[in-house]
Amino acid sequence: MRAVQVSEFGGPEVLHVVDLPDPTPRDGLRLIEVSAAGVNYADLHQTADDYLAPQTLPFVPGAEVVGADADGRRVVALVQGGYAEKVLAHPATTFAVPDGVDDTTALAVVLQGTTAWHLLRTCTRMSQGETVVVHAAAGGVGTLAVQLARAWGAGRIIATASSPDKRDLAVSLGADVALDPGAATGDPDDLRDALLAANDGRPVDIVLDMTGGRVFDASFAALAPFGRLVTYGLASRVPPTPVSAGALMSTSRSVSGFWLTHATRLSGGLAPVVEELLALHAAGSLSAVAGGRYPLADARRAHVDLAARRTTGKLVLDIHA
Repeated sequence: MRAVQVSEFGGPEVLHVVDLPDPTPRDGLRLIEVSAAGVNYADLHQTADDYLAPQTLPFVPGAEVVGADADGRRVVALVQGGYAEKVLAHPATTFAVPDGVDDTTALAVVLQGTTAWHLLRTCTRMSQGETVVVHAAAGGVGTLAVQLARAWGAGRIIATASSPDKRDLAVSLGADVALDPGAATGDPDDLRDALLAANDGRPVDIVLDMTGGRVFDASFAALAPFGRLVTYGLASRVPPTPVSAGALMSTSRSVSGFWLTHATRLSGGLAPVVEELLALHAAGSLSAVAGGRYPLADARRAHVDLAARRTTGKLVLDIHA
């Protein structure tokens, strides 16, 4: 089978299309004939070997695929090694794709959608009327988080994104206002002040952050008492200022982290979340933003575009193109 393999750590240049042996079903894992695979920012971290989980060379990147199982069912699954024509998947993280749901939507729901759901429901326990800040709001998770926050009754949604087109996209999806996180001097105080101003001078209730660095620092400073910040990425590759226990106690603020791997181990796994998200999609309350479809041989270009922040929404590799 054809696959994209990483044999040394680095940037997009280390992605190579190679021929590998077909995987053999084992230990309850099922074979999926892949039609498309998702591309995520986490894939860049894996390739550079600065991801949460250590990588062992060589490896095939990719965390989610859509395709057909051995029974001919169209399914979407969380996997390891998704940039390939065939992959093994665990039944607990494999879900049937309803008729009328395209590849992009299926791939977005199973990873970015379930992430956005848990950020708002599990980590921050969003209540109706609260102000929600969504950083990187034009990205895969951000576009869905904005829509979910709107569907679930957020009082105000403040989006941040790096270009006018991305900010317009966030507003079209339901954000009340969209800011440039890199505006002014880049000082965290400027971003904090911008967040407060966007909320009519009041501190915010919830922040979803995958950037780190000064964005995290400014967001923490903008939190109201009992406000919650959840971090689920470090795209800037700059760690935030450490938060002390005293800083949390004296302001009644909370900081938490999220990694989707742990959500798969909750009672019921991801199945109820995927079912709810697909129902929202069917009702017209949730849509995946198609960010680009690349042939498998152009995986490098997909990584370059993602790293350069030229993309929005969900990126997809067409395995057979």
